Amino acid sequence: MISNQKLFSVGNFDFRLQHLLVIGVLVLSVSISMMIRSTPVTHGFELFEFDPFFNYRATEYILENGTDAYFNWIDEKSWHPFGRNVSETSQVTLHLTAASLYSIFNFGLSLYDFTILLPLIFGSLTAVVVFAFVRVLGGTTAGLFAALIFSISVPIFTRGLIGWFKSEPLGLFFAFLAMYLFVSGLKFNKGRISLIKLIFAGFFLSLGLSAWGGILFFIIPIVLFYFSLPFIKNKDNFIMWAGPSFSASLIAFSLVFERNSTFIIGYAGLAILLPTIFILVSGIIMKFSNKRTKIRNSIVVLIVFIASGIGIMNSGLLGVPSFRYLNAINPFLTSQDSLTDSVAEHTTTSLSMSFTFLSVFLIFAVIGMWFLFSKKTISLKTDMRIFGILISIIAIYVSSAFVRLELFASVGIIILGSIGLAILSQKIFEQNGQNFTKLIFPAIIIILFIIPVTIPENNTWLTWADFPPSILNGGSSFLQFSSNDWKDAMNWIKENTPEDAVIASWWDYGYWITALSERTTITDNATLIDWQIKKMGYTLITNPENSWHILHSDYTTDISTYLGDDNVVNFGGTLAKDFDNEYLKENGESCKQIFKAEAQNLGISEQSCNPIAKGMDADYILIYLTGERFYIQDSNIPLYTLEGGGDESKKTWFVAISNHQISKYVQDDNITPTDYYMEKSTLGLLTPFSIFKYVEPNTGRTFDQYRNGFIPVYVNDLKFKDPENDPFYLVYASPSFYSQEQGIMSAVLIYKINHDYIPQN
Repeated sequence: MISNQKLFSVGNFDFRLQHLLVIGVLVLSVSISMMIRSTPVTHGFELFEFDPFFNYRATEYILENGTDAYFNWIDEKSWHPFGRNVSETSQVTLHLTAASLYSIFNFGLSLYDFTILLPLIFGSLTAVVVFAFVRVLGGTTAGLFAALIFSISVPIFTRGLIGWFKSEPLGLFFAFLAMYLFVSGLKFNKGRISLIKLIFAGFFLSLGLSAWGGILFFIIPIVLFYFSLPFIKNKDNFIMWAGPSFSASLIAFSLVFERNSTFIIGYAGLAILLPTIFILVSGIIMKFSNKRTKIRNSIVVLIVFIASGIGIMNSGLLGVPSFRYLNAINPFLTSQDSLTDSVAEHTTTSLSMSFTFLSVFLIFAVIGMWFLFSKKTISLKTDMRIFGILISIIAIYVSSAFVRLELFASVGIIILGSIGLAILSQKIFEQNGQNFTKLIFPAIIIILFIIPVTIPENNTWLTWADFPPSILNGGSSFLQFSSNDWKDAMNWIKENTPEDAVIASWWDYGYWITALSERTTITDNATLIDWQIKKMGYTLITNPENSWHILHSDYTTDISTYLGDDNVVNFGGTLAKDFDNEYLKENGESCKQIFKAEAQNLGISEQSCNPIAKGMDADYILIYLTGERFYIQDSNIPLYTLEGGGDESKKTWFVAISNHQISKYVQDDNITPTDYYMEKSTLGLLTPFSIFKYVEPNTGRTFDQYRNGFIPVYVNDLKFKDPENDPFYLVYASPSFYSQEQGIMSAVLIYKINHDYIPQN
């Protein structure tokens, strides 16, 4: 074979033509991945989304203060007045990796620029690790196909674009590296080499888990694979030490990280421990049972272990996973929590979206699944075939929970599709004759790869990477719009407010405020304290008098009168009339306000002095509005539509989260505000616009009253502007608000909370 032709030798290794082909395909895969992921640079060289700004800030803290300070860091600029225990609640591996690499490879770049590039590099290099992993499962050809599919997979590259300095790129890199070492260590009994691979597999999987909690997914197929190993791979007692070696490594290294420890000591640790013990017990049983009974006895033990695991989980001895993890395991669960439902990435996956993301690769995946289940047509080892089936099916199943997990559907499709293509190629090229088929087959495969990348013209896979970083479009629905409104607003806060100023806003914008303006926030994207977010939602929707009392009051002052007894209880607090007596009776001491150094106790009302019923101690309130500005004929007065993904579009969620009646604030189209919202709610009055007319879209006719299907049109109308008599007054509006040009408006508005305001009642 020409592909096996020797080119040169390095020591005992012969470099052959086929190795050149492998290197070429891998370079192509990495290059394609880098080109696609770097597309947003055309709009601006910025960090993406929200979380990367906190991760950048945490990395900066390590470089400036050292790792010891980092592991003891209580971030006082987050979740005022409680603070945040960073190492306990963050992706520690991401921060440590970035800080370490920057110290060595910064090449004169600023840390901000370096963190923009880092996900591009790790995300693209993961194609090589995917090749190695799938190569062990299905051979070199399958590995090459896997690297190519990975490089153009929409759910994967959209969560690893340049500037996406958050969990997924690094987490997936470590996870695939761990999977490669795991399956490679188990595939052959190579003694010490296998042991080293399995130990490092546990190490890298723990790193991946610390980088992204979603890496817990990879534990599920490993657990199920463990239960099958004694029946398919019990020769020479290899599995009796191989499996426990990996498990011990994973558990030991995970305990090093505070965040991982909560998983490993709880349900994830049980999930690993039970099948590991099963491997040992079943190995002993098989060793001392005769050929006729050993399988039966092991099955009985298997049933006992599964029943024991279910019993322990139902006993309440272990903490229950959060809803998003339960929802991933059981996609049929529906959330009753409006706060959870309000997060865009928690949207339930639809069939049309799944097909858009996976497209023609579904065909390859079906072929791969058929081959994996067919003993007569493939020569893959049984254990590798079973692991490939398990991880692929579970990946596709888990992805049905919500949009963010479509990434795992791609993992399943990559494995199945690449193995399917490899075996199909082998079958075709092994046939004698059939020269036309051998010629046309590669062309068809190339065309199928190219179709979703290039067709249809305005909705190709490449368009999923072609949009501005969120800081430039405000995370609005105007995906191709860019402006410096947010950067200008953050700079204004930094230069024009006291260093100890506290900024209230919806949680979406918390990381931008702390990272770019270096000011303290009440809520942020970590969503660590649900009741604090709900309280903020209530503050935006209730009347200005209540909002002023809640925002203005010190965090030691009881504001339950303005929050409402029902909300205090619904948010998890204790009524003031009951709190002192209950606390004193149970603790025998007076209640003390929680300190920032005790932030790990957040959410426990007895230890935090019933904070749900206390003031927020804020100085400013920030809102964000998006829409479009236009003019009608013969008029120079600008008109506006407001529904572009800013706070004006989140009002329904604010109402639901804060336990208000939705129909009182939002019309039956679930979008248009009611008169009550515009005239009585705090957010409605902070919105410097009023409804001018309602327009019937089909005819263009205008009306004074709302009807279903009508679109509200607004005019400028600033309500709060008097620093003497208003509870809030506007101190800053970003340039887009003042612009008179027709087009998109992206307005960041900052109101000062008037601490001298005298309530009207």
